[in-house]
Amino acid sequence: MNPPVKVLLVDDVEENLVALDALLRRDDVELLQARSGSEALELLLVHEISLALLDVQMPEMDGFELAELMRGAERTKHVPIIFVTAGTRDPKRVFKGYGTGAVDFLFKPIDPHILRSKVDVFVELARQRLQLAHALKLNELFVGIIGHDLRNPLGAMLAGAELLRETTREELAQRTIGRMIGAGHRMTEMIEQLLDLTRARLGNGVGFVRQRLPLDVRELVQRAVDELAGATPGLIVRIASHGDCVTSGDPQRLLQLFSNLLGNAVAHGARGREIVATVAGRERDVLVTVKNDGAVPAEILPVLFEPFRGSNRQVPGSAGLGLGMYIAREIARGHGGELRADSSNEATTMSVVLPRRPETLGARESDAERGYPT
Repeated sequence: MNPPVKVLLVDDVEENLVALDALLRRDDVELLQARSGSEALELLLVHEISLALLDVQMPEMDGFELAELMRGAERTKHVPIIFVTAGTRDPKRVFKGYGTGAVDFLFKPIDPHILRSKVDVFVELARQRLQLAHALKLNELFVGIIGHDLRNPLGAMLAGAELLRETTREELAQRTIGRMIGAGHRMTEMIEQLLDLTRARLGNGVGFVRQRLPLDVRELVQRAVDELAGATPGLIVRIASHGDCVTSGDPQRLLQLFSNLLGNAVAHGARGREIVATVAGRERDVLVTVKNDGAVPAEILPVLFEPFRGSNRQVPGSAGLGLGMYIAREIARGHGGELRADSSNEATTMSVVLPRRPETLGARESDAERGYPT
């Protein structure tokens, strides 16, 4: 059974709330009532509201002010708002209402048929969004199950290929087995990306930070550069660092993040030009930037971190599904940080901010108190 669509009714007059409730009540809709703007904000913090009907004229906080607060909050900025007012049909007030993000403006006395038909439209849209979200969740769950179940047979195939490579000396067979093993490893990487996508969508990022260990971000960036250099002849990367770059996090996941950023810089930067990786230890966080000569197309930049945006097939040994940048951002967010991209006609810079963990800050402050260098 589908959950009811929640509609918020806000009016400082009890009789108006009773009338609205009687007009709009139906089995698949849950009506929530608030007598003031502050009560409405409390309900918006607890419930996922699909539509809000706001009275304009209320004491302390009127409907316009409530709407502005809703539009300013990430959780409620997309909630459709219908203003209901007994005031005059002043065009300035109507424009003000639409300026605060309203989708409609109704004047009392309200025609019941008009009110029901307008509310029905938004209830149906909300129902469709819920059904789509449910379908996407099932699809992602299916992808996760398939990816998980593919790992065992693929692992057996790779183990068999490795055994064959050790038992044959014939040159053609060695080349064929080598290609099989390389393809198997690329397939393994793609499966891991699909599993990461499932973790991000279904588990809100759970799994992107499996452990938190003390680590030096500068050393992880150097390791990512060394590993990439082994597969990319002629790679030129300059690493600059300053400050205390120690924090805590999941070393393998952060290495994955930095490897992804460097791999993209190689794939999309100007050939033979230097890539600059900078690690800066700041008071409350560690900032890592990767800069390359090359521009991200303007139409790609707004969706750069969306899944399945594209692929990194230009990177040697890459198995791109267009999930790399999405996963990199989720790893940063799993560590309480953020990843962003800035691009001009000459260069592109990827910036990762990793906040220091409280235990790291405590240790650094304790060292300072004792007079030790930090």
